[in-house]
Amino acid sequence: MELQDKYVTVNGVRLHYVEAGEGPLVVLLHGFPEFWWTWRHQIPALVEAGFRVVAPDMRGYAQSDKPPRWQDYRMELLAADIAGLITELGEERAHVVGHDWGAAVAWGTATFHPEQVDRLVALNVPHPERMLHTLRTSFRQLRRSWYMFFFQIPWLPERLLRRGGRRALEGLYKDAKPGAYTAEDISRSEAALMGLGGLKGPIDYYRAALRQSPRRAQAQFTPIAAPTLVIWGEQDRHLLAEMADPDPRLVPDVRVERLPNASHWVHHDEPERVNALLVEHLQRQP
Repeated sequence: MELQDKYVTVNGVRLHYVEAGEGPLVVLLHGFPEFWWTWRHQIPALVEAGFRVVAPDMRGYAQSDKPPRWQDYRMELLAADIAGLITELGEERAHVVGHDWGAAVAWGTATFHPEQVDRLVALNVPHPERMLHTLRTSFRQLRRSWYMFFFQIPWLPERLLRRGGRRALEGLYKDAKPGAYTAEDISRSEAALMGLGGLKGPIDYYRAALRQSPRRAQAQFTPIAAPTLVIWGEQDRHLLAEMADPDPRLVPDVRVERLPNASHWVHHDEPERVNALLVEHLQRQP
């Protein structure tokens, strides 16, 4: 399998992406603190299954542009990036798959640009309505989400993470299964996040999310038209497993697959199971 490095300008930003395969388009969206490399286990399996696979570095990350203001990372703009990417790739629609922040952007793309999302897959991030509701009502989740509030402080989170370097990244992955992340994986993430990319853009995702008024966020919740698969590693130390099931009024066509022994890094912990679920969902006939 040959991966091609490419660039495209959409929505005012230049995005780097890798591409492989031929067939229906699948867009893979990474989370924090990663980049396209996070999908190294999934890309070959999807190509073998007959898909054209594109995995971008999202804005603010690695080799993609890094707008300077936190306002540049509002969900409307992140979703517009993906909608524009699909169009620039010559397609009207695509399957959209995301993990962590990539899953949040996948939910946002299906909300703001439903006509461009064929099937949707979210890994270990709930529908935003469920996230907002749980943050409001669950002290357990609020306690787990402490870092989201810490990230609202200007410049200090970036400085501390950069000072922590490789050890900080290893700490983020400490709940993954032994062997799920290799030394090469950590080195690549360190280079992308702290070398090529810098930390301000990735942390600005959190700043933009929490600085939006809850009323405005709720006004954006409309039913997801795309058939949806939620894959959830139940050993997630950041997010409560009870959030995996979305409100059926907002996601009427949904299937939730729980992996009891996997962590937040579910696609690294159990790649073969995740790959099988992805292929099954994306190949499912209407």
